[in-house]
Amino acid sequence: MPQIQGIREQYREGSSVAELARIYGVDPKTVRKYLKQDDFSPKPPEKMTKESILDPYKPLIDSWLLEDQGRWHKQRHTAKRIHDRLISEVAGYACSYNTVQRYVKRVLQEQRTVRASMELVWHPGESQADFGEADFLERGTMVRKKYLTLSFPYSNDSFTQIFGGETAECVCQGLKDIFAYIGGVPPLVVFDNATGVGRRIGEIIHEAELFSRMRAHYGFSVRFCNPESGHEKGNVEAKIGYTRRNLFVPEPAFDDIEDYNRTLLSLHASKAQESHYKKLLPIKDLFEEDTRALLPLPRTAFDPVRYDYLKADGYGKVRIDSRHYYSTSPEYAGQEVLVAIRAHSIDILDDHKRLVVRHSRVYGERRSDSSDYRTSLAVLMNNPGAWKNSGIRELIPDPLKSLMDRQQRTQLHATLKTMHTLSSEYGFEIAVQALEEGVQRSRTSFHDAAILAARIAGYGLTMAPERGQDLHVYDEFLEGVQV
Repeated sequence: MPQIQGIREQYREGSSVAELARIYGVDPKTVRKYLKQDDFSPKPPEKMTKESILDPYKPLIDSWLLEDQGRWHKQRHTAKRIHDRLISEVAGYACSYNTVQRYVKRVLQEQRTVRASMELVWHPGESQADFGEADFLERGTMVRKKYLTLSFPYSNDSFTQIFGGETAECVCQGLKDIFAYIGGVPPLVVFDNATGVGRRIGEIIHEAELFSRMRAHYGFSVRFCNPESGHEKGNVEAKIGYTRRNLFVPEPAFDDIEDYNRTLLSLHASKAQESHYKKLLPIKDLFEEDTRALLPLPRTAFDPVRYDYLKADGYGKVRIDSRHYYSTSPEYAGQEVLVAIRAHSIDILDDHKRLVVRHSRVYGERRSDSSDYRTSLAVLMNNPGAWKNSGIRELIPDPLKSLMDRQQRTQLHATLKTMHTLSSEYGFEIAVQALEEGVQRSRTSFHDAAILAARIAGYGLTMAPERGQDLHVYDEFLEGVQV
């Protein structure tokens, strides 16, 4: 540019083209070109492409990569596979793998369409919901569970609840507990592509009945993301990762998932002390604006339960979620029974809608069998001969188990009846402990076991009895009367 400026300035001062060509050592044509040029605006650079030894084979490679777009992503060509095919199928091919690898990488990057995400505007009270996944130490066993996160994009606050799956019961239970904790209902909840609360058929969302009932109960609106449009709920997706990194590392340990869920709601309070990443204000202050925009809670709490009549098999068990079996009661074998299905529990109800037995709900792909001791004991009383192969026997410690193994059918029936009666009043663990203590003390009658069970339930065997009332005043009174 300094040379061009010098030529143009000296030409305006009277220098000829020949003189300028001689002064700057350039061809006169170059001088005339600079003098005639009237636009010196910067031009976009043009990328220079060099010839490559791979050029003759690029059309074939392109055709293979184009066909791959209609295949399953796990069975598409890799650069290595393309290189191997060219060696075996094309005569005279002599390119290196690195040459092929660089070209395939460039083509795939060009094919990949990058879709810009529009920054959406979120108003106070509006929320997003989605599930994440993390490992937890539940009753000493490491298990992978789902966790529902409800986030508020306006304030960037969020709340989480843990479940075994992503069913409609889990979604409704989680939302109900979060709504109760924050003291209101978001006017809008944005979900992923109907995960857990319904299913998409074409462009139509078919909501699960339980979720539809909950929406009617609380009065909030719902919107589902378009397919492959996760950016429409990017806030909750970011919060899912944030929660996993900040609240679930290391893996939390708990015995009761419902107790831990109540604790988990309050753990978010410390995170709300942080500042909003963009607004630079405390999240808790911004969430107050979210709170003011919430709908009021209904007067009656919603019960997120699904009722279903299921037929029990010959063992008196019903099957839920295709692979999980739950015991009912012996008299229901082969009959329909009313089941109340909740996020954390499975309730078996009698003909009067009263609870017969409650099981913890099991999730996962592996088959499970959940039995209740009362059901098993009732069956064993009718068939003591099945004692040796019963699941109850595996729960009985020695020496009580050895004693029951040696008992005759009549004696075993009496022991099982005692265990069943005490279990109904004090619980299975106390009933077994009372019978075990009775064996050690050589006191195995029903009355002895009942006294031991009452003592264990009331005071415990190791606690000394409380001193009774001092009766010496009455003794003196009686002595005075006799006189």
